[in-house]
Amino acid sequence: MKSIIHTTLLVLFSLTIGNAQKQETMKNPKIAMILSSHEQLGNTDKTTGYFLSEVTHAYEVFKEEGYDITFVSPEGGLPPVDGFDLEDPINKKFWEDDAFQEKLKNTYKPSEIKAEEYDVIYYAGGHGTMWDFPNNEELSSIATTIYEKDGIVSAVCHGPSGLVNIKLSNGKYLVDGKNLSVFTNEEEENVGLTEVVPFLLEDKLQSRGATIIKADMWQEKVSVDERLVTGQNPASAGLVAKKVVELIKNN
Repeated sequence: MKSIIHTTLLVLFSLTIGNAQKQETMKNPKIAMILSSHEQLGNTDKTTGYFLSEVTHAYEVFKEEGYDITFVSPEGGLPPVDGFDLEDPINKKFWEDDAFQEKLKNTYKPSEIKAEEYDVIYYAGGHGTMWDFPNNEELSSIATTIYEKDGIVSAVCHGPSGLVNIKLSNGKYLVDGKNLSVFTNEEEENVGLTEVVPFLLEDKLQSRGATIIKADMWQEKVSVDERLVTGQNPASAGLVAKKVVELIKNN
């Protein structure tokens, strides 16, 4: 009888530990949030970088879920900021948050993180991304690894510039045959940068086989296709993050 009780207790103990470990794994997904390091706006005398609200609005959603968020930028360290608007209460809250600032000042280079440890990659937008995201092979490799291990690739506004050259193991572009929402040609013309950016994001992604699903200029629009989540403009950042959270919970 003692032997049976002892065995039963061991089994129950093992199940309890296993469930606890499983719950811990499930409740703390890791997000690699990618910010542009590029500051010069083409051939103009203006500066650019990552767009602040496209970071903070997504960050707030992920933080409220208790997710582990790592800031990554092509060059590491403190990236240049664009769209600096502290009238936006979410921007203000995090810009004045010491922990957030510490992350910003110490972003990791792509080579300093292990893709297999992450569940989500989130490309924040900002015009800077058009120069330093598309041809960054390390970032593309991270995204491919995450996606092919059933993780999520997400991006907003100009952030999908990071998707244009991502290829999967089968040789196909990640975006081929998928629906995306990205910064549109009309929006680029509206801000007067059609002739400044190195390419038009909407056109480039269409050439890679994507179908662009868009709303009117500056309206919130998000597309979810399998485990690819994209948003059209700054107004869409929070919803992109919420859709990512839904995918994580559904899985």
